[in-house]
Amino acid sequence: MGHTVSHTVEDGIERIVYIPEERRFETPILMQHGMWHGAWCWEPWQKLFAEWGWESIAFSLPGHGGSPVQRPIRWCTLGYYLRFLTAEVERLPRRPVLMGHSMGGALTQWYLRYRGDLPAAVLVAPWTSHNMLPAVFRFVRLDPVGFFLCFLTLTTTPAVRTPQRAARMFVTEGALLSPEELHARLGPESLWVLLQYNPLLWSPAEATRTPMLWLAGEKDALIAEPEQRRSAAHYGAEYVVVKGAGHSLMMERSYRQTAETIRDWLSEQGIE
Repeated sequence: MGHTVSHTVEDGIERIVYIPEERRFETPILMQHGMWHGAWCWEPWQKLFAEWGWESIAFSLPGHGGSPVQRPIRWCTLGYYLRFLTAEVERLPRRPVLMGHSMGGALTQWYLRYRGDLPAAVLVAPWTSHNMLPAVFRFVRLDPVGFFLCFLTLTTTPAVRTPQRAARMFVTEGALLSPEELHARLGPESLWVLLQYNPLLWSPAEATRTPMLWLAGEKDALIAEPEQRRSAAHYGAEYVVVKGAGHSLMMERSYRQTAETIRDWLSEQGIE
């Protein structure tokens, strides 16, 4: 099935929209990227979902992808990012399926707690439901120098300072992008967004009516699979482990099979 692509930057926000020639579903899919990423990371899945008749909208938060900086990255918070996600939901003529990767998965959880329910939510290797401190400690062990540089700059940008470090964090061998290609696309990121996601400042929704699909990478270097399993159970989400995949599931060799899992699950939810 053919499709058209619209790539714009309006009011300081980059949007990449895939519109199928034959629209089979009225409900759009809104895609929220994670730390260091931008709208660009969703391209492999946007192409597939357009083939299957879904319109998808991927946008870049300020200072990410093609969106210009509106506030210094070091002072960005999850609450600040949530404002932009909320605005993207509200500008659509129909409430979307919300798909969030990593920090975008955290923002999806924040949206469901603070803004309300949606037709469905797909969490792609998201931050865990209650606490990211175990992941922080894991990063300290992996890269103590990088952790020190993060605190020195009040950003997490040093964590992805080389192609090799970036690839080790996000993908496995044979991914769609080489370490050099991936590193060239990554941008700066705040440290506060990670530090504030802990039990002193955050607790998840205890009940949500939104159907949820939780996807975990078996070889995720950032968020341990058992931690994701417990988080999915908290929400009563359907839980799927993608064998052999790292953190950025949409860029792995298995990207098509994972997208098909999402497609089939959305069909089961009866979303029109």
